[in-house]
Amino acid sequence: MKKRWTPQEIRPALTGPFGSIRTPFKKDGSVDTDGLRSHIERNIQNGAGTVLLTAGDSHFLILSDSEIAQVTRVTVEQTAGRALVVAADRYHSTSRAVDFARYVRDVGADVLMVLPPDWAGSCTSRTLAEHYGAVAREIPVMVVTNLYAARGIDFALETLKVLVEQVEGIVAVKDDVRGQFARRMCLLVHERWAVFSGGMKQNHMELHPYGCDGYMSTYIGFHPRVARQYWSAIQDGNLDRAREVIKTYDLPLFDFLAKLQGGFDAGLHAMLEIYGIAGRWRRKPHYSLTDGEMEILRDHLQGLGVL
Repeated sequence: MKKRWTPQEIRPALTGPFGSIRTPFKKDGSVDTDGLRSHIERNIQNGAGTVLLTAGDSHFLILSDSEIAQVTRVTVEQTAGRALVVAADRYHSTSRAVDFARYVRDVGADVLMVLPPDWAGSCTSRTLAEHYGAVAREIPVMVVTNLYAARGIDFALETLKVLVEQVEGIVAVKDDVRGQFARRMCLLVHERWAVFSGGMKQNHMELHPYGCDGYMSTYIGFHPRVARQYWSAIQDGNLDRAREVIKTYDLPLFDFLAKLQGGFDAGLHAMLEIYGIAGRWRRKPHYSLTDGEMEILRDHLQGLGVL
């Protein structure tokens, strides 16, 4: 039987840089399971302590339930206990979320990132606590804060306070909101939950003094030296060196990706191909880069010194 991670082991696994898994596709739009295994393996070999699936980066919004189940199972198989596996759901009702939690637990995932539905502000702090609590009785739970972006800081902090006080089994939170909310969130939850930031190094650096343990790293899956340079600077307390890594590598890459046709995710899937991990393709109607755009991206990466 696969070893279960304890809460004391989960925080270290979420400390430092680790990457999210972007589900690779073949040109015909089918899921590329060989590419998925290669993507996971690259992250683990480059030192990621966590293999993270998300509703967004892993393209769960355009996958069927059976494909999500397949991606989760393959991720657990390929990780083979070498890293923490965080599975993800997508806008499930409570009963459906519980069923999915049982599935990912049984295939061997360690934590489930729970993204409840909240169309038109339909949830309350109490109903969300009941939702998370029901899932947490099946598997350790990760909260993701983009659920609260449209609800305002007061609702978000009140809900998190209820979760901290009333729901056992929540072990971590991924922040997507940043700013004043995220700083106050760290102060509220960090003694109980691991905290990590989505996005770029600058988001982690903003929250680090408030108790942010780790961050989602793009470079860990492609050019891990950059991720290691930043994390080494943070551990040494050398903020000047950490800022220099952000200035030299992160901002130029993400500024470039944001201007690509198809957006940053089109660029990140293209990087899977450039680095020999999987194909550039995304399922239609999502846009995939052309050969000419691939060459422009390749030139940019070479100019940054990361290719």
